[in-house]
Amino acid sequence: MAAAKQLPRPRHRWFAFIYAKFIEPSDRKTVGPLRRFAAGGAHGRVLEIGAGTGANLDFYDWSRVDSLEMTEPDPFMAQRIQPRLEGLPADVRAKVHVSDAPAEQLPFGDGEFDCAVVTLVLCSVSDPAAAIAELRRVLKPGGELRLVEHVKGEGKRAAFQSIVQPVYGWTSGNCQLSRRTEDALRAGGFEVNVTQRTALGPLWPAFVGTASRRDSLAGT
Repeated sequence: MAAAKQLPRPRHRWFAFIYAKFIEPSDRKTVGPLRRFAAGGAHGRVLEIGAGTGANLDFYDWSRVDSLEMTEPDPFMAQRIQPRLEGLPADVRAKVHVSDAPAEQLPFGDGEFDCAVVTLVLCSVSDPAAAIAELRRVLKPGGELRLVEHVKGEGKRAAFQSIVQPVYGWTSGNCQLSRRTEDALRAGGFEVNVTQRTALGPLWPAFVGTASRRDSLAGT
């Protein structure tokens, strides 16, 4: 069987700089508690896709995590993870491995993970359906996604999202404002449990929750 064609890696030098220096620090009060829910509840063998600058490292409960695979395909984001790792105790660092795998092509076997952490990622992947299919594939039966994602708004907010998207997407690492991520997860074989609906700002209605594999999906 021929090897799958490698996807191009995103390279957003200036967005990574702005995100690390300004956006992430300013969002700690609002997004921090949501990250604590997503990462803090992770357990067993854990996968985190689109790890960005490693912001979730501050929120894991390491007593519940056996190992953590972090993937981040953008080298300008990923280079900011290592300094964070160096600030962790040696026994915690030994649990963590970082790779540049895209969410649409995960280099892991079927059913390897107990849990996957997905925070503000599915808004910017190039192929959400493929990323969701890969997440489902690498989770064990009964495995859990822990999610924080922003989604398409309603009414005037949706119209405004559409107006600003061309400029916004170009300046924000291909972030898409109008994705219906809950629907995409359900279509991809997950049962979604929304625990909180919130907003991360005027353009970003969001949901927080978990999702579990629905193993009755045809072809499984």
